[in-house]
Amino acid sequence: MIEFRMPSLGADMEAGTLVQWLKKPGDPLKRGDIIAVVDTEKGAIEIEVFNDGVLDRTALQLGEKVPVGTVLAFIRGVEERAGAEARVEAPGPTPPPERRISPAARKAAQELRVDLSGVEGTGPGDSVTRADVERVASARRVTPVPTTPPDRTAAMRAAIAAAMSRSKREIPHLYLATTVDMSRLLGWLAAENEKRSVETRLLPIALLLKGVAQAVVEVPDVNGFWIDSAFKPGTGVHVGCAVALRDGGLVAPALHDVNRKDLDTVMRELRDLITRARAGALRSSELSDSTITVTNLGDLGVETAFGIIYPPQVALVGLGRVVQRPWVFDGRVEPRPVMTASVSADHRAVDGRRAGLFLSAIERWVQKPETL
Repeated sequence: MIEFRMPSLGADMEAGTLVQWLKKPGDPLKRGDIIAVVDTEKGAIEIEVFNDGVLDRTALQLGEKVPVGTVLAFIRGVEERAGAEARVEAPGPTPPPERRISPAARKAAQELRVDLSGVEGTGPGDSVTRADVERVASARRVTPVPTTPPDRTAAMRAAIAAAMSRSKREIPHLYLATTVDMSRLLGWLAAENEKRSVETRLLPIALLLKGVAQAVVEVPDVNGFWIDSAFKPGTGVHVGCAVALRDGGLVAPALHDVNRKDLDTVMRELRDLITRARAGALRSSELSDSTITVTNLGDLGVETAFGIIYPPQVALVGLGRVVQRPWVFDGRVEPRPVMTASVSADHRAVDGRRAGLFLSAIERWVQKPETL
């Protein structure tokens, strides 16, 4: 019997509240299936299972807040499932596929007493969002159930503050920065986008994320975690992308295996990730799998960003805005678009030389955008 436990969704999470079971005892499970929705300081998060089997029984009631690591349910493994199915004379009917509904929409439907079966989804893939539920509620003049909602922004800021205080207290930070000539990347990107429709055009961040991922492959020392006084390498290149939420707060969900994906896939998945992060529809793996984080503050006018490492990761990349600067090229001075890239590294796991090699690798990949 497999114990399914409350997952840790980052260093700033200590507990979670069970909001909804999406599977019931007896339901078959496959790796990656959404089994429950848990409310945290970061919002309502869809929790995935990582084993095939059958949900045997649940061990927690809705509304219970429990620490990370608490057993939520028990799952019969594949062998146990096979034995149980051998005793069944005829399989039951296959349930119809469930409509995609964000956790925030489910919570709003409960508060506003809206039947989700009658709500038309306008989110990605026709998914139902909180805005869809509120639109239906407004049209029907439904009075919300009196509640005292938590100040989620304040709770998130408190959780982030605790994690960042721990990071600065425990991690000996090493900071390095370099200035990157962006001429080739921006020139290649402009020519490439001329061939594309508006919907399929690429943004510079897609190339920068891919460049960071390729540099990580060259310098794997920055890709992993400091746990139990030792470095543990990541099993893939899962880049956490810092996303500012509309109501305040910040999350850094992961884009998985960025080094193995083409630019179109990176761009598409990044847009989807940002949309779902701001709609409160992230999955647990996206909040717990990041092996290195990238924060891009260039769109806010910031030229140089030195971030604080998100424990237990060992590195964070900061990207600034592109500015015109005098640049020596082929023996002459001319204006060029340049960007400052930085790395904050855990000096216990990464020395200055390796961090420098990592920054150099990022710059080198940016100079050959056609290969990304």
